[in-house]
Amino acid sequence: MLERIREGSQGLGAKIILGLVIITFALAGVGSYLNAKSDQPVASVNGEEIGQASLERAYQNERARMEQQYGDAFIDMMADSDYMRTFRRNLLDRLIAEKLVEQAAEELGLRVSDQQVKQAIIETPSFQIAGAFNNDRYQAVLRQNGLQPKDFRDILRQDMTRQQVVRAVLGSEFSLESEAQLAFRLQQQTRDLAYLSIPASAFMSDVEVSDEELNAFYQSNISQFDTEEKVSLRYIEVTVDDMLSRVQVSEEELEEYYQLNANDYRSEEQRRASHILLEVGEDNKDEKMALAQELYQRLQDGADFAELAQEYSDDTFSAENGGDLDWFGRDVMDPEFEQATFALQQVGEITEPVETEFGIHLIKLTDIQPEQVQTLDEVREEIAAQVQRDKAVAEFYDLHEQIAQVAFEMPDNLEEVAELAGKSVQSTALFSRSSAPELFASNQMQNVAFSDELILDRVNSEVIDISSEHLLVMRVSEHQPQRTRPLDEVEPMIYEQLQSQKAQQAARAWANEVLSHYQAGEDQAAQEKLAEMSLTWQDHEGVMRYGTALPQSVVEQGFKLPAQSQQNMAVVNTTDGNVAIVKVDQIHNADAAEPAMLAQISEQLAEGRGQRVYTDFIEALKAQADIELYAVQPAETR
Repeated sequence: MLERIREGSQGLGAKIILGLVIITFALAGVGSYLNAKSDQPVASVNGEEIGQASLERAYQNERARMEQQYGDAFIDMMADSDYMRTFRRNLLDRLIAEKLVEQAAEELGLRVSDQQVKQAIIETPSFQIAGAFNNDRYQAVLRQNGLQPKDFRDILRQDMTRQQVVRAVLGSEFSLESEAQLAFRLQQQTRDLAYLSIPASAFMSDVEVSDEELNAFYQSNISQFDTEEKVSLRYIEVTVDDMLSRVQVSEEELEEYYQLNANDYRSEEQRRASHILLEVGEDNKDEKMALAQELYQRLQDGADFAELAQEYSDDTFSAENGGDLDWFGRDVMDPEFEQATFALQQVGEITEPVETEFGIHLIKLTDIQPEQVQTLDEVREEIAAQVQRDKAVAEFYDLHEQIAQVAFEMPDNLEEVAELAGKSVQSTALFSRSSAPELFASNQMQNVAFSDELILDRVNSEVIDISSEHLLVMRVSEHQPQRTRPLDEVEPMIYEQLQSQKAQQAARAWANEVLSHYQAGEDQAAQEKLAEMSLTWQDHEGVMRYGTALPQSVVEQGFKLPAQSQQNMAVVNTTDGNVAIVKVDQIHNADAAEPAMLAQISEQLAEGRGQRVYTDFIEALKAQADIELYAVQPAETR
């Protein structure tokens, strides 16, 4: 298998590596490549250790991604300790899998060249401005993440090498055209169905439920009759918006804020330019400079800049747009490039050849947006709102500290807290975890509301920060513990449930009698039984597998049956507690898929198989590996 991976990775070549690396950056960000330091190991894979810092980085990156994708819903999930333990263990499993793949790549002798690493860096969006690689931004991003360029290149090379194995395994699967056509025809197949809906209620009067059956059901399902623990709460809720009405803003404060933040109301001069880039090697600088001079002369003679950019520029991204680099200001581009651009006086002017570390440029100024300054009067309302809110936030944080102190010092009531906050004490009705009001529906709030401290000691909670501008203090007003309801309390509910089950069973037995008549060719006898119940067949043509209004169990059974006589009918239960007889009248196969659709289905089938093969590959590596797990310290929850 490893030999197949070697061949697959080498055959795919450099074209796929860049795409994989760019995807990695897009998903994880440059932050996932922080430099590793010597730290406490959390696992060992074939003698190679995975450090606590690596797990913490993975935790922080995945947490940030989940918070961005799911917002408050994920924050609520984080309050569940069991979920977070599973979350953290899954991250460790992923790091172990990556280490195994890394070791497999080393065993296969896979390598990534310096040129591939360089190209990956240039193509990374995190290091680009206006679609073009910017060395200053590259250096700044690395500094922000505590990385030296050499360290980053080493980490990137390691990741790219590992991705060769991943891609080789995922790309080892394929699907035949015949398989794709079959999958398409099955997906698009339609059927003419008919079904009889047999109401269970028609058999209800014939159903009897004994005391023994009631008691047996109660004993077998006694956990269903446990009541949920309930609490009712009294609470004080304060937000920054509550502070706004208490805050006044003076003219002096507006003027001071405007002066301190003057740059926020000044837009610096922006320029728009196009360029032609000629990349320079160690032995072709004179040749490239001669070409640049030739192009400059052609431009002076009236040649079209965009056409020359498309033909000659080595910056392929901007070349597609005639060399356009969009708008930019100071301290964005390479210093030599920026100096030459801002030295141009008139729109349409073109520089002589300009040398930078990226090569030789010809730059055309295409537009100028001069510096603009907004006066205080123009932004007065905006500043007033901001100053008012800033002061409200300051008061809110001051009040936060006072409330925390009073709630702790006066733990047996909320009246002092309410007086301090200038708010009234609110209350809730009794609620369980599953029926909590929206304000108390999160795991964070419920873990406090149902805590032993609040229930047994009947004290105020600590200040709970619902958000940075929203706080709450609560106390339990009433508590109802969980209990198991006695049989006499739930007997009517059990009786109704057993009666409905028996009625459905009776309806199904009746439907099977009708079905047996049809299968025996006794259509007249079957019709007579239907007439007794005033039932008629409902015909539906061209039914698809998905998106139909028919009962799902009817559709699922209808697509399992053949269209052959005597075998094209079946009895099914429906989710509404009734029964149906399903009949297939005709099957309509779809026409062959168009080439584009066929290619898409083939790709989907191959991807699905590739994912399964990759999972099996990782499990095989794990089975052969010496993996040891150490005690893991809890990740930070900041």
